[in-house]
Amino acid sequence: MAAGVVDEDGGILDRWQEPTPSRSPKAVEDAIVRAVEDLRKRYRVEAVGIGAAGWVDNDQAVVRFSPHLAWRSEPLKARLSGRIDIPLIVDNDANAAAWAEYRFGAGRGSSVMVCITLGTGIGGGLVIGGKLFRGSYGMAGEWGHMISVPDGHWCECGNRGCWEQYASGNALVRDARALARTNSPTAYQLLEIVGGDPDKITGPDVTAAAIQGEPTSVELLADVGTWLGRGIANLAAALDPEVVVIGGGVSAAGDLLLSPAQRAFSRTLTGRGFREEARLVLARFGNDAGLIGAADLARHAMIEPPDSAQFGFWPRRRKRRASKARRRRQPLRTRAQ
Repeated sequence: MAAGVVDEDGGILDRWQEPTPSRSPKAVEDAIVRAVEDLRKRYRVEAVGIGAAGWVDNDQAVVRFSPHLAWRSEPLKARLSGRIDIPLIVDNDANAAAWAEYRFGAGRGSSVMVCITLGTGIGGGLVIGGKLFRGSYGMAGEWGHMISVPDGHWCECGNRGCWEQYASGNALVRDARALARTNSPTAYQLLEIVGGDPDKITGPDVTAAAIQGEPTSVELLADVGTWLGRGIANLAAALDPEVVVIGGGVSAAGDLLLSPAQRAFSRTLTGRGFREEARLVLARFGNDAGLIGAADLARHAMIEPPDSAQFGFWPRRRKRRASKARRRRQPLRTRAQ
């Protein structure tokens, strides 16, 4: 979990971080409150944006489902509003990351931007004409749960063969550990890194080894990159983006991931040779994108309040006060993820 104080130019002024608590929703809620309270001791915070790892409804209030946490129809905004006495919004963490890259980062100014976040799974967001597209029910951008391999690997969402089972940090670790358990001589360097225990291999271990030139790790990342490029080609067939921004922890591999993704994308893209290709670029903000984006979404809601029926915390008269405050000083925002 990460939190930070973010100014209106996307700059992080201070940060807070701790390991994600147990799978208890209450423990996660307590940690968010703890982060906000800690940062408010040192900064004048005017709004809080929460980037939740799950499907958030269009009211930006309820986490309908999280594949990796215990949120099930969790009224996160209501629970936190009872404990945090300033305006707050809840959004999907990948939506927040996409917004940061569009506003301040690698996708700035693009007409149609697809953002893909590669971490434990695959998340993402879509910005069209300067607007974050959430879909009819707030579930848009869940690229990771498109079916890539019918009857393939089981996914934590309950389906089989989801894209994130082949092009994510989890996929990288699963394949590295499976190879190491065969006692193949090609995996001996990876095993040396973790003291001979395959179960201790992590994604950062594989990435670090690949950056140092370890051949098996380079190959494992290339496999993930190939699956990534194929999936992006499917997205391009549906959405025709100008730019595809690739972020999240796995993107730390840089060109070791991006180059095979680009090759697979160009080979798989429908209409190749007769159309413009989207640019594939690495995210500017890495793991900070969700933090920056959620803060800016909260700031944006303060300045331009959405419909009051959808966001009950911001009555319309707030807009006039916020505008005056903005002329006097630059407000600070915080976000807990």
